[in-house]
This record gives sequence, C-alpha cells and structure tokens, in this order.
Amino acid sequence: MKESSILVHAGQSAAQAHRPVNMPVHRASTIIASTLEGYEANERGDNMFKNVCYGALGTQNAFALCDAVNQLEQGAGSMVTSSGLAACTQSVLCFVGAGDHVLMPDSVYGPLRMFCETILPRFGVETTFYDPLVGEGIGLLIKANTRVVYTEAPGSLTFEMQDIPAIVKAAHAKGVVVIMDNTWAGPLYFKPLAHGVDICVEAATKFISGHSDLVLGIITARTHELYKQMRGFCVQMGEIASADDCWLALRGLRTMKVRMEAQQKSALELARWLKERPGVKDVLYPPLESDPGHELWKRDFSGAGALFSIVLEKTPRKAVAAMLDGYEFFGIGASWGGFGSLVELCHPERSAVNRKGTVWNEGNSTIVRFAIGLEDVDDLRRDLENGFTRLNDALGR
Repeated sequence: MKESSILVHAGQSAAQAHRPVNMPVHRASTIIASTLEGYEANERGDNMFKNVCYGALGTQNAFALCDAVNQLEQGAGSMVTSSGLAACTQSVLCFVGAGDHVLMPDSVYGPLRMFCETILPRFGVETTFYDPLVGEGIGLLIKANTRVVYTEAPGSLTFEMQDIPAIVKAAHAKGVVVIMDNTWAGPLYFKPLAHGVDICVEAATKFISGHSDLVLGIITARTHELYKQMRGFCVQMGEIASADDCWLALRGLRTMKVRMEAQQKSALELARWLKERPGVKDVLYPPLESDPGHELWKRDFSGAGALFSIVLEKTPRKAVAAMLDGYEFFGIGASWGGFGSLVELCHPERSAVNRKGTVWNEGNSTIVRFAIGLEDVDDLRRDLENGFTRLNDALGR
C-alpha cells in the first residue's frame, strides 16, 4: 500500500459494515468483560498490548494511531507517550541501568540534554555528548558499559546531518542499541528502522498532529522483541496518552502528506531566498546544496521538514526583538509542524559544549529559527523582508 493510502485508511476498522469516517473518541479507564475467561484472557501473552482491556494500557484511539504510524514507519509496533520528550526519555531509560553509559549527540534536543545532565546521573547513568558529525567514528567512543547511542538528524537548532547508517553499523558491531529522534523528517521523509535504527521516536505534536493543539509522543520499534521490551517498560512507567489527543493526532495524520509537501516547497524557496539576502551569514538547512550535510540528506532522505535556521552577525537582543516582534505571520514560539509559521531566537551556545570551531560556539553569531507553515509563500517573504527592514532600522543602518 502506498503512503498516501496508508495515511487515509490506516487505523480504521474495515470489519464494520457501517461506521463513521473518523473513529469516535473512546474515553475509558475501566473496560468491562462479560466473562471471567474473557477478562483474564486479556492478561495472557501479548494480549495486553493488543486488546483494549484497561485505559492506562491504551484505548481504541491509541491503538488506531499506533497502527497507522507503525505502517508508515515499517516497524514491528508503535506506542504512544504523553509527550515527545517522554518518548525520548522513556526510550533511553528502557535500555539503561546503574553503571551504564549513553552516547548523545551534542546537537540533541535541549530538554533531553537536560534530562541526561540532571536526571540520569541520579540513577548512576553516565552520558557522553559526542560530535554529531562523528559518523563511523562513534565506534571509538563506545565503552564496555555503553548501552545506547542516541541520534537526531538533523539537529533541531543547528541542523547537523548525522550519518545514520554508519553510526548504526558501528554501534551494532558492539551490540549497542541505536535510538533516533526522527521528528524533523517524520515517517514520510526518512525511515530510520529501514536504515537499521532500533527505536524511532517522534513528537506527534508536530507534523503528525499538524495543528499545534496537542502534545504527544510516539515510539516505534524495529523488531517484535524490542517492541515488547519497550511497550512493557512504558506500561510499567504509566506512559499513555489521552483518547482525545490520539484522536486529534490521527485526524491530523490524514493530511500530513499534503501539508508537508506544501510546507517543504515553501521552506526551500524561502531558504534559498534568505541564503542570497544581504545580512544573512548562512542558512542551516540540509536540502540546500551549500549545506555541509546536503550529500547525506540527499542520499538517505526523500524530503525535508519545513524547519531551518538562519545565522546573522552577532546582533543586540533589542534589534532582534524589533525584527521578530513585528511579524504579521510568524508567531514567536517553540515547536514546528503546525499550519502556521513560527519564529524563535535560538541559543545553542548555552549547551553546545563539545562542538569546536563553529560560529555559534565562537559567540559572534545570532541564530534565528523559522518553522514554515501553510501561508502563501509571497506573504511570508514580504513578512521576512519587513523584518529585516526593522532590524536594520534598529541597528541604525
């Protein structure tokens, strides 16, 4: 089945002769069985992972969403979590214990970095932050107690593109689990599990939802054994998402392909325009031919998320505020993947402790991140142009 058809039909029950186009919301905690045998059967084997038997183990809406995402990811099973960050943290915690070691890219999502620096040490787990461009060299960083190599491609602030197949090969040669945050490309534009990644995590808050009105994470496993381990761990940790959020995510997923195609087209057009604009030092976006990660992106990815950063000369905060505060279409906010465009002032220098010789580490640059929505691209370009006018006025140019 082609992806367009999966997006429209996955997660629907074909067995029902008469049903609504969209599954209703099934809010539930206790599920009543008609017989003792039926009640106890739900606790046997994998049944608790497949059947609706208690709300904390999943509702019809959660299972439908997981089925759809799993088909897109080509995995052995998916599970929902209460947030994208929960998907990240639970996927790591599942495989580590006291005395273990984790390898984490230095460009990783900020809240996950904070988790590694503040929470994991309390449980005796050590984290090493590695250069995201290390590639097959990751093998030299793996220790006897390394249990997880975490990846994120590209980094969501500075957009380093990791060589996922090379990292997977080196990690698997030493028996280490590889996890990837695939939120930027989503299940349409990159298939981590097909490239050997063991666990794929995504913030369904973003492109899957598409409407900036829910917080949700999804974890997908490459093998059935990994799925059982991961799903069992999430159940024990009490990780679940509400039926309403799962319903919203599944509704958003139906239009993900057309949204992402339109947003990608606008993002690339604007990124190219910004690249040539005076005052912009660089545009960090792997689809651009000038981007250092372009060849890796071109080799492994079939498309791009509509999220990129621009690099400016070091600019006073007051001038940056003049630029951002007056936008008509770009709301100042975190996240991406919704139907509306967003902008955010980034501070990668606050956490990028290991990367050397990069403009954001030298402290002489300002980075602004743009998430491109579904507005008309000419309106967005005009909005950006007006922002540069305000910036220049604030700088007295």
